[in-house]
Amino acid sequence: MDEQTEAGRRIGTQEAARLLGVKPATVYAYVSRGQLTRRREAVGRGSSFDAAEVEALARRSRREAAAAPPGDLAVRTSLTLIEPDRYYFRGVDAVELASRYPYEEVAEWLWTGTLPHGARFTAPPEALVAARRAVAALPAHSGPLDRLRVAVAAAAVADPLRFDLSEGAVLGSARCLIPTLVGALPEVGPADPGDGLLARQLWSRLTPREPDEQALRVLDLALALLADHDLAASTLAVRLAASARAHPYAAVSAGLGALEGPLHGAAGRLAHRMLAEVLERGGAAPVVADHLRAGRPVPGLGHRLYRGEDPRATALFARLDGLAQAGPALAAARGVAAVMARQGGLHANVDLALAVLTVSCGMPAEAGETVFAVARTAGWIAHALEEYQERPLRMRPSGQYQGPRPPQPLP
Repeated sequence: MDEQTEAGRRIGTQEAARLLGVKPATVYAYVSRGQLTRRREAVGRGSSFDAAEVEALARRSRREAAAAPPGDLAVRTSLTLIEPDRYYFRGVDAVELASRYPYEEVAEWLWTGTLPHGARFTAPPEALVAARRAVAALPAHSGPLDRLRVAVAAAAVADPLRFDLSEGAVLGSARCLIPTLVGALPEVGPADPGDGLLARQLWSRLTPREPDEQALRVLDLALALLADHDLAASTLAVRLAASARAHPYAAVSAGLGALEGPLHGAAGRLAHRMLAEVLERGGAAPVVADHLRAGRPVPGLGHRLYRGEDPRATALFARLDGLAQAGPALAAARGVAAVMARQGGLHANVDLALAVLTVSCGMPAEAGETVFAVARTAGWIAHALEEYQERPLRMRPSGQYQGPRPPQPLP
């Protein structure tokens, strides 16, 4: 056995990094995730690691890499685990976490693995002014994702430290960026700073109605539930950008760009319109029939990662059940799910539950996209933080060239 891996042998950071095939900074990331233990040596000698523990982690990492099916992209992450009927944030049941703590604290848990009670996010004045001016210059018909993308770009330019990719700097940017995104959106209702929670700030950007404490709690729950969901298309785009060492604002911009696609970000808008139509026509059956007759999928149903109902939808439905104004929209959503269930069909997903909230609180159809994008920014930042600790540009697939074989005549 190599003397560096004998039982009880201690090695330094550089040797641990060599055995793991990573940079020294990533060794300490493993420590923060609980995958390695370190011992601080005497002054001037730094930290040491148990060589056997390092080698065991290296073997495990090699096995995980070898276990990825050919042609599939597997990304190591310690953030979200999805099982057939539930999901977890850093090993904690995500629904329980989101039901007990506000969005800001759930975001901090994703970022740091700690839960600082009373966490609040505040937008820096310079960034907020720049973002508001940029958003105000857009055409009146601009959608929420248009405004958010422009706000991110403006906030980035206002932050001279955006290229600092150290954990502390990225966390500082994240805590400023999310409230800047919300604050840059035009207000359509009465502002109520209240307790300073992000859900309260967002409310006046979504509906002209007065803030309702029960409805605010549902909105906050939706934000927390949507904070992350493993490697959705937008999250993968964020990790690709972070792999190229794009700063966190640029990484979030990549996520927003992917969210613009009709297969990822538009489901909430479609579910909202469907529920509004069900309420207008007085029943789910004719609306579902029209969708099926036209060959369109019924929005708000089905999720490839869950066998039954999306656990995020289950949690939101339970909270909406106590909201008086949500009664009609909630009945409409359950009617849609019941009609589809006759065929042994798909179960409700989070888009349908979010549509119940937006319809019942007088929000426009695009409000679900806004809630989703603001909420998911926390998860995007968490994934960027992880990716900054990995080897740069590691997600570089090779193209399978299908064109004519060279040499070809010059055109």
